[in-house]
Amino acid sequence: MSTDEKANEVSAEVADQEPITPSSETEGSSHGAEGGAGGPIILFFIIGLIASLIVGWVIFPQLLYSQKKQPVDFNHVLHNEEVEDGCESCHFFREDGTYSGVPKLAQCIDCHEEVNGEDPEEEKFVNEYVAKEREVPWLIYSRQPQNVFFSHVAHVKMAQMDCVTCHGNIGESESLKAYEENRISGYSRDIWGRKYRRN
Repeated sequence: MSTDEKANEVSAEVADQEPITPSSETEGSSHGAEGGAGGPIILFFIIGLIASLIVGWVIFPQLLYSQKKQPVDFNHVLHNEEVEDGCESCHFFREDGTYSGVPKLAQCIDCHEEVNGEDPEEEKFVNEYVAKEREVPWLIYSRQPQNVFFSHVAHVKMAQMDCVTCHGNIGESESLKAYEENRISGYSRDIWGRKYRRN
């Protein structure tokens, strides 16, 4: 048998067979399964994205920061009324140009050798710190990492920025806001000069 005859025989056999076509039910169900799978996947993706955003922007920051109270609640309004130079009476530049930051106990003793009023915070300050000659362990909102140097002189003296620009109206506060500490780094949430928002 020659190759031409074999080829004719194979084509005759193929012609005799009925072509197998999928039924409309099978065809419809296979397309439906493929098309229906996309909807739940997209929905699952959207729900996952929303859940991730909520966890990342709302829940995680609340877990990341703990709130601590200052050892003594300080009334800036009362002290600003009593001192001559306002904020500069306690927060001043030293002769070498460095910034004093939080006042030392020696600055407070002139007025607070004994309790002056009926404020329980002043009583706590005098009894626990002045009488025992212990510095107040203030939680410093702007404490920086060791590798960071921030110059108040460059901003206040040279650029003539007002303190309120970064620190807000803290001089008008009657109590100190909560210290929000990052549980991982140990630094304050206000390290980069978030404005004072709560009284």
